Formats: sequence, C-alpha cells, structure tokens
Amino acid sequence: MVIYLDITAMLKMRRYSAMLLLPFVMACRSDVRPLKDTPYREPVSVKYTVNPRWKGARFKKTVVDGDNNVYVLTDMGLFRDFPGEVLSKDFMYASLADKIPVDICIQEGSNYLYYLYHDRFLTNFHAGAICGRFPAGSYSKMAVNSEDEVLLVGERMAALFHRNEKKADLPVLSGRVSGLFAYGKKFWALTPNAVYRLDEKRWIEIHSGENLSALAFDGQKIAVGTTDGYYVMDHQGKILEEKNNRVPVPCINRMASVNNQWWFATSDGAFVKEPDRFRYFASRRWLDRNDIVDMTADTEGNIYLLTPAGLNKIKFRDQTLLGKAIYLQDNLRKYHLRYGWSAESRLLDPDDPTTICVEDSDNDGLWTSFYLGSQALRYAVTGEEAAKRYVWESFEAFERNISIHQVKGFSGRTFERKGYVVHDLDRWRQATDPDWLWKGTTSSDEFVGYIFVASVIDRFAAENAREKKRVADYIDAIMTHIIEHNYYFVDYDGQPTLWGRWHPEYVNAYPPAMFDRRLNSSLIVAGLQLAWSLTGKDIYKSETFRVMDEWGYLQNMQIPMKNIAHTTGVKHQGIGMGEEWNHSDDEMAFLTYWVLYHHALNDTLKAKYADIIKDHWEIEKPERNALWNLISYGTCGEIDLESTLWYLREFPADCRRYAVRNSHRKDLELLPQDIHANFREQTNTQLLTKGERTANRHNTNEFMLDGGRGKDHCLAGDEYLLPYWLARYLKVIE
Repeated sequence: MVIYLDITAMLKMRRYSAMLLLPFVMACRSDVRPLKDTPYREPVSVKYTVNPRWKGARFKKTVVDGDNNVYVLTDMGLFRDFPGEVLSKDFMYASLADKIPVDICIQEGSNYLYYLYHDRFLTNFHAGAICGRFPAGSYSKMAVNSEDEVLLVGERMAALFHRNEKKADLPVLSGRVSGLFAYGKKFWALTPNAVYRLDEKRWIEIHSGENLSALAFDGQKIAVGTTDGYYVMDHQGKILEEKNNRVPVPCINRMASVNNQWWFATSDGAFVKEPDRFRYFASRRWLDRNDIVDMTADTEGNIYLLTPAGLNKIKFRDQTLLGKAIYLQDNLRKYHLRYGWSAESRLLDPDDPTTICVEDSDNDGLWTSFYLGSQALRYAVTGEEAAKRYVWESFEAFERNISIHQVKGFSGRTFERKGYVVHDLDRWRQATDPDWLWKGTTSSDEFVGYIFVASVIDRFAAENAREKKRVADYIDAIMTHIIEHNYYFVDYDGQPTLWGRWHPEYVNAYPPAMFDRRLNSSLIVAGLQLAWSLTGKDIYKSETFRVMDEWGYLQNMQIPMKNIAHTTGVKHQGIGMGEEWNHSDDEMAFLTYWVLYHHALNDTLKAKYADIIKDHWEIEKPERNALWNLISYGTCGEIDLESTLWYLREFPADCRRYAVRNSHRKDLELLPQDIHANFREQTNTQLLTKGERTANRHNTNEFMLDGGRGKDHCLAGDEYLLPYWLARYLKVIE
C-alpha cells in the first residue's frame, strides 16, 4: 500500500534561531547554497495480494489498458486488479467469466483490451461489435494495431483480420514466434533468429541474429534483447548501438521502453538503463521472486513485473525529503521504540506484518543516539514541542542505564524486564529492582553515543539551568567513573570491559598504522572536553591536556588516514586486530568529531581538529555517506553536496533488511580485493544506490554487494533522520 503525506498539514515550520545557528554556520563554507527540497521521483515496491480463492494459479502474461486496469492471464482464467493491490478473477463480464483466454493484448493507440480464445477474438469496446471467428485451436498469439487490424499467429497458420473480417492467410514464419508487436501501424514478429515486419501481407526479414529473446520500440529505435545482452537498431535493421552485455543480467526475457528508458526483465530481476548506469531491481525488496516472465507499464510510467506466482509494481511517486522524514519519524514512533530506545524490529512471523517485536540489542545507546540527535536538531529547526519531548523521553533511558545498578557512574548497555531478554544471555545481571535485568560489558561504541547525545541535548534541547544540569550530571558521572578507574569502564565484576579502555597501556599498544590508536585517543579527548564544557570542573580541562600531551593522544589523533593499513600480529584478548577495516570505527569517529570540534578548549585545538576531520572525510568520500558529509560540513567546512542529496533521495522508506545479491552482476566494474591495496574493501568503482543494497546502519561498508538479514528484520529509519535534520539545521537543504 502506498502512503501519501500531507506535508503542510503535518509539519508547521518556525524560524531558525539565529543565536543557536551562528556558531555552526560560521564553520561552514559560504559557497554552499541551500538546496530546495523539490519533489523528486522515487521508486517504491508494491506487491499484489492474490485472492486466496485462486491460490496456486500460474501467471503467464500481464497487460495494462488505457484506464490503467491491470490484467493477468493465468491458467485459471483472466485476473485483474482490485482496490488494495489485490488480484482476483475478472467477473466483470459474465459472458466471459467462465472462459479462459489463450492470449490477451492491448491495441496500439487506443489501449483497448483484446481477448483471444480458442475459436475467436474479441474486445468489449466498440459496443462489443468486434468478434472474429476461426476454426478452434488455430492461433495462440495476437496483436492489434491502431488501424483495427488483428494479427493472429499459431504453430501452423497465421491470419490478418480487419475488425471481424478476415483479410488474408499469412505464411508461417520459420522458427518459433516468441513475440508479436504492433508499433507504427505495423506488425512485427520475433523468433530466436530473426526480426520480421509485416509489409503488404508479407513477412519481411529486417534483421537476423542469434538467441534473440525480446523487442522494445521507442520512436525509430528498436532494442533487441538476447540471451547475452542487447543492442539497438532502426526500423530497417541498421545497427545503431552495438551489443552491450555489461548489464546486470545478460539473459533477457522481456523489454519495454518507458519514458525514453529501456527496461529489461530477466530470470534474476529487472533493471533500467539510466544515463550513466543500470539500476537493478531484485530481491524481496522489489519482487516476490526474481524470475520474471512478463513486464509492462501503465500510462503513469509505473512498471509491472510478473512472476509465475505474483504481480509486482515499481511505482514512481513524487516524494520530498521532508515527506520521507515525517513518514520515518511516525513509523519509528509506532514500531521501533522500546523503553525510549530506538531499536531494530523483528517479525516473529516473516509473512505476518502484525507480529512486530522490538528486542534488546548490543548497542541500544549508540543506535538511539541517531534518533535522539535527529529530534534535538528537529527541535532546533522547527521549535516543535513534540520533538523536544521525544528527546527527553529517550534521554531517560540513558539516565536509567546508570541508575539501574549499583556500579557508580558506570552505564550499562541496556535493560529489560526479567525473563524477557533475547540476546547475549550471559551478559545480563540483576538490577537493584528485582523485576529488571541490565546488560553490562559496555563498549566504546556506547560511550560515543553517550557523549554525542549529551552534546546535542545541551546545545539544542536544554533551555534552562535545570535541564542543562541534568545533562551535565549525566556526563559528569560517566567521566568521573572513567577517570577514577584509571581510564577504563569497570564492570560489575570490578574488571575493565572488553572495549571500554582509554588508558595508554591499551591505546598506545596499537601501532600507528592501526586506526584504534587514533580513534580511542579522539574518543576520550572529546569526552573530557565535553565534561569540562558542561560542568566547568577544572579536572576535566587539566586531564584533557594531560592525555593529549603526556600520553601523546593529540599526536595519535593526527595520524594521517593514508597511513592506516592492514596490520597483522596484533591481538586484544585473543581477538585479531587490524587485519580488516571496521566501518564501525568510521561511525564512532564521525559522531565523536562533532563533539570534539564543537567543545574544543580553544581555537588552536579547533583548527587542529578541523584538519583531523578533513583528513578522515577525504578517505570516506567514495562511500557518499550524507551524515559524514554533513558532520564534516558542520565542523571543518567540507562537503560533497551532490552525494549528500543523492544519499537522502535514494534512502528507501522501506527499511526492511532484505537479503540481496549483486556480486553476479555483469555491469559492475569490480576492483581487486587485495587487502593491502584495497584495505577499506571497496568492491566496485561505482557505488550502488541504497535501494539496490541491503538496508544497513552507518557502521557498514557501503560497497558491500551481498548481504541482509531477511524481510523479518527492519531498521528504525533514524539512519535517515539524523542526516536529514542535520542538513536542515546547517541550511544545506531548505
């Protein structure tokens, strides 16, 4: 079901706060002009439901008439569409309801529906007056041109009718006729070895080839699909574009020209030719199954892809970035909140969308920081009280992570009622409340979430001394715990957690070529600076300079990203480190950069931090991540504006983590997977759109071709909300 949003009614905009915005705008380049949020065409998937009464029907062909009625030819009769994207048998004409057509087609020009039965053809237009009869079993395929001529072809005979009157018997073509077409008032036929045009009741071979499988017409061009790519010729058979088999799936079943674009259907998904690439539609994100048997389009340019058991539509709707944000915010609030945490949801039954369950995860604090941050920025932009309320709702969960147990200043990962935990059962401990459990082993990932939310709440949502003290007390407790425990997160058992470590015996044990050294230095410096900024306690300022100077953390932070490389022989508690790039480190770094830069102790440090951020941004640019671009813009002033807009527009509103596969595609230019030369594992030269890949959080390699957890898992959507509202706040988008 497609949902359209009344943007004006749903969101009332307020003026920007000049005082709030000024410090950040000054850090940004003045040559970036705000982009207007103009509507753009967005593809969305619509999967038709088959009436259970006709379960098991085998789908063979689909057409769409001039009124955009959708018809599907099946072995149980003719089906059509009904409200709610439902397919069921067509009983509109009682005289035809008990009959099973041999073929159906749409007339050229008028787009009238024609039926072919075993002994006649007919249409219900022209007051039902057109009905041509013939000996039973003569023909199996039909086409109707704009001159009311009807072409019928069978295995042993062919004929041309004008309305009801038979005009000629036609010669039978050599080779199996796989397709009939009416275009330009003429008829065309396709066999595996030739393309024919009917001229003066004679078949003229205009082109011969091998393994021909599909035709599509666009003006004076004819695209010819084969089992190994496609090429383009004119109506006389002259080749205009040589064969191209660098397409996602070279074995083509059907083709269509829609709005001057070539569309291709295969046994492994569909794709469309865009100016600089092919866009691939496959997996459960788009199709009930990948083997497509037919394809057509309606007058609005929507694409219908028929599989043996289902009808799928790629619907193109006008969307705005704000409209998508509102939809995702509403959806997150309804289906992804757990005690204030923003969480991935799961369907207990993958085929029943009502069985939504929201469970604990390993990093509830980190994931929620994206949602909380988005609402804080939304409040800064719009002044909506609901956004501010959402901020404090989720912050209560962060605060309870500290108070739910008796380890002073230590934040757990998450909490749950006793008897209902799902993941990592060995990590849960009894809370002070006997009805609750809390999860320990808190990591540096969680710490990043803590400092990021404290920073954005203080600046964007805390508007009085009481609210600001609440945030300051929160970060003060955490940072005091870290300092008093010798720069470790110390768990319930009195031992440092696996990853909550910022002492130099851990940080400086990593060689300069490993990002862990640079990252962990940045994390703790950002946390100390933030604590000083919020509390004014001298210890945090002095400790900031101590860790930077005595422990060399400022120098660590300035290690160039180009020096980070594949490293062997380094282990932490038996875990191999440095042998592959961990994109969670990028996520942790960029969230930290926001805090690091905006809470710098002085302008000299701020300038150094800007260089550090720019250095990392440069190496991240190929991944086209809008959030990293916007954090860079809001700090060091660098942004790839085109990629930022591309990311936001291409982000699917359907956040289910469908399993996808792209590694088989023949159109991709793959890169050598040498761990030394390609340490960040960029698989191919051109980044695929997010709709072609599995839904992922910001801690994933954007160049990952295959993957996914299945349609039963769904991300919350704050992966879009934070960059969108940050773009609005920074006036990148109006």
